[in-house]
Amino acid sequence: MTAAPDIQVLARQIREARGVAHKRDIDAVVARLGLGSPHAAVLVGDDCAAIPDGDGHLLLAIEGFLDSFVADDPYFAGYCGIMVNLSDVAAMGGRPLAVVDALWSRDAAAADLILAGLSDAAALYGVPIVGGHTNIRAAAGNLAVAVLGRAGPRLLTSFDAAPGDDLVAAIDLRGRFREPHPYWDASTGAPGARLRGDLALLPAIAEEGLARAAKDISMAGIVGTALMLLECSGVGGVIDLDAIPRPDHVPLARWLTAFPSFGYLVSVHPDRTPAVLARFAERGIAAGAIGRLDSSQVARVRDGAGADAEVWDFAAGPLIGCARHGAGAAR
Repeated sequence: MTAAPDIQVLARQIREARGVAHKRDIDAVVARLGLGSPHAAVLVGDDCAAIPDGDGHLLLAIEGFLDSFVADDPYFAGYCGIMVNLSDVAAMGGRPLAVVDALWSRDAAAADLILAGLSDAAALYGVPIVGGHTNIRAAAGNLAVAVLGRAGPRLLTSFDAAPGDDLVAAIDLRGRFREPHPYWDASTGAPGARLRGDLALLPAIAEEGLARAAKDISMAGIVGTALMLLECSGVGGVIDLDAIPRPDHVPLARWLTAFPSFGYLVSVHPDRTPAVLARFAERGIAAGAIGRLDSSQVARVRDGAGADAEVWDFAAGPLIGCARHGAGAAR
């Protein structure tokens, strides 16, 4: 039997993970662009820019992809261009309206698999690609995709998690890794109706007032994404690693840095947690309360033996520079 990883080692691996390192680059970019004012009409720090519009909000998000990812798995890169943007919209309680893409490739043949992934995902998720930019005479392949969505007056934000809330993790475990990468794919090959219905869970939770804060699990991993949510909301908490939904055959250390195709963290008042868990369970999605938030501004992890370790003290130094009510960004 393989020994459980030491909690201090896990905490260090989370802090030093590549996905978390990328998030630490955000603060300088936001400062240079002058986007960090807490008094801005559109706060920066959420999964999408939430633009007030009538009695609701327009949601605008964009994702750019590492050139190594595009080169190694062009079809899935194109597919992810749709999938991850729709996840950002859902994480804020919205529904997608349309997508545009910007594609660079060496020639038409190199672009074909990327375009196939974009086209297949758009059809499965039922969202139109309405335009973009194409250059098939470039020196290297790159891809960026943006999405426009819409939400009602009730958003799920990064700024509204509160002390005393349960931190709920919901992850679709019906998938597999796209080896050797950390991408947990529970989307390709799944029925489109199921994928669309699963994404609709998040706007339903927002519209029914079951939660006010959420974030989709990004390349920073489960705990890394929780760090961003806690920092933006000005809270702390303890995450129970054994409570995180996880496939039986996947080691914990690998799962903590995985990027799931359907994975969300939702901050929920305890009296509403059973209803939120039931919504995910009804659709076959694994979900559980993995921690309780507090006012400490310190994020900790705890193992099954009760040992715990500090991952980040936001009062001592920022992760992404995202202060409560919008100073900073989780781009």
